[in-house]
Amino acid sequence: MTARDVSVDATAGAWLPREEWVRTQPRALIGSCVLVHDSGGRVLLLRYGPDGPGAGTWWLPGGMLDHGEDPRTAAHREMYEETGVELGVVPRLIGIDHRVDVGGTGPVLDCYFHGGVLDEQTSIRLSPEHDAHTFAGLDGLDRLLPAAHAATLRALHTAAARETVVCLREGLAPA
Repeated sequence: MTARDVSVDATAGAWLPREEWVRTQPRALIGSCVLVHDSGGRVLLLRYGPDGPGAGTWWLPGGMLDHGEDPRTAAHREMYEETGVELGVVPRLIGIDHRVDVGGTGPVLDCYFHGGVLDEQTSIRLSPEHDAHTFAGLDGLDRLLPAAHAATLRALHTAAARETVVCLREGLAPA
């Protein structure tokens, strides 16, 4: 047995086989969202339809990873499923957000990707879970989103423009 095969249970002070120790660790859901914009810099937002969770709220295309799927692949899949748009670029990671508890389900890590600029001929075909889409300028986000979500999108938009990655907690960049 090697050091990699055992871990310390800090509460009991005992060594546990690694697979047993892993089962004691917190679990988190992982999601992927895609920020794309038009040539004017406006961000694509989708509105959730009246019959599902989040009814009437606006957000980026995205969702939870399928079993065995990596975040970048999920970003591609979710973008296509929710908008009918096949990303022509490899989405670039622009942000990670750790949310402690989402709707009582526990922690979620959201991976945000920049999917590039959509040309004017791009047609949006909404999934059944959405009933509308819009391209919103940064100055118009407050009319569509709660203040915290607008701040998240502004931080992500800045990261995309600067080709950096922002680490968020509960949607907010560190002060």
